[in-house]
Amino acid sequence: MNYSTDFINKIIRGDCLRVMKDMPDNSIDMVLTSPPYWALRDYGVDGQLGLEKTFQEYVNKLCDIFDEIKRVLKKEGTCWVNMGDTYGNSNQAGTKKFGNPEFNKNRPSRESTKTPEKKLKGYEKCLLQIPSRFAIEMTNRGWILRNELIWHKPNCMPSSAKDRFTVDFEKIFFFSKNKKYYFEQQLEPHKEVSIKARNSKLNQTTNIGANKSAVNVQMGDKKRGDRFIPEGGRNKRCVWKITTKPYKEAHFATYPPELCETPIKAGCPKKGIVLDPFFGAGTTGLMAKGLGRNYIGIEISPEYCKIAEDRLRQEILL
Repeated sequence: MNYSTDFINKIIRGDCLRVMKDMPDNSIDMVLTSPPYWALRDYGVDGQLGLEKTFQEYVNKLCDIFDEIKRVLKKEGTCWVNMGDTYGNSNQAGTKKFGNPEFNKNRPSRESTKTPEKKLKGYEKCLLQIPSRFAIEMTNRGWILRNELIWHKPNCMPSSAKDRFTVDFEKIFFFSKNKKYYFEQQLEPHKEVSIKARNSKLNQTTNIGANKSAVNVQMGDKKRGDRFIPEGGRNKRCVWKITTKPYKEAHFATYPPELCETPIKAGCPKKGIVLDPFFGAGTTGLMAKGLGRNYIGIEISPEYCKIAEDRLRQEILL
């Protein structure tokens, strides 16, 4: 393949590990993706991730993919991975089937042979901690974990469980390939209480008097206040409150465009390339183009390739 014409701003259908073998070393600025979660859905595609018999096998297979991602990522590149957890719960054994029957009508049933079983000995009703296991294995393989971000979903799906709390968040891991990497600081508005506290401190200094020493005290306080409450906002925190937004063609809620915005702004320079090896409905590509970056999407499902292609043609973000 010709890298410049066959990959950039294109969706490549296929297994991401095999597709990336044709991509050159140190060629991608940033990776942003949400891999298929373990034992959650059967997309009806041979070779799909998430149908492994055990979560340990899933984590190892996923990290093998990220070994290849590390090769194609530039030395100053970053990698952002959204991942949810699951329970070893006898009430949730097996996976939900998704996909267009036209793509799957000639495929044998997976129920008896390939569908993973969540009824794991020793893990019944236990939170499996798959995101944490993934992050630890990534660091064991040389990745640098810079942040564990929390995507708080205020409109999360209700849970039928009555013996635990409803989970209303997922994790996003921010990795770098090396100690020095591209990162543009992202700011958020100051909390009103912080602004009031600074203003209160400055007002106290003005009451000391109108002499020269009082003015010096006030200026000194202002400098200290600006150091902790700088103009333009504060450094963005690790809990991101973003509502889910379903896409009608995707059969389930894809991650929302707003979730992609901050990582792309922070981790990819203008006109750089964002790779999503699990492209799905194409949200990463939409936001990359909307923010003035390029994208490469890899997707194993022919149905989702079509969904993403149609969506990219129809929607214009920002």
